[in-house]
Amino acid sequence: MNHTRIIRNEDVERVLIGIPKKHKHLRLYMKLKDDTALIFQEATIANILRAYLTIKTHPTIRAQELEMHVLDKTSRKQGFALHQLLETSRSQEEIEEELRVLL
Repeated sequence: MNHTRIIRNEDVERVLIGIPKKHKHLRLYMKLKDDTALIFQEATIANILRAYLTIKTHPTIRAQELEMHVLDKTSRKQGFALHQLLETSRSQEEIEEELRVLL
């Protein structure tokens, strides 16, 4: 079952971000006021941030869709996650319309 939820600033109790001891990669922990906790791995944060920065800084790109891809060892850079959120070929207009319907 699909459960859609909007997380607003006022819903967040606190956020921790950093590299935990004995780990190599960054983690983001977000605790919501309703006691829900979310933990994001570095690859997830990096993929979302890449798309966010593209949309915020590019003069014509207004929307992107990221989709999970499992990369084989020959197509990924050393040290990068096997699972990556990569841009799809959907048009900005399609993505914007889907966002309008969802929101």
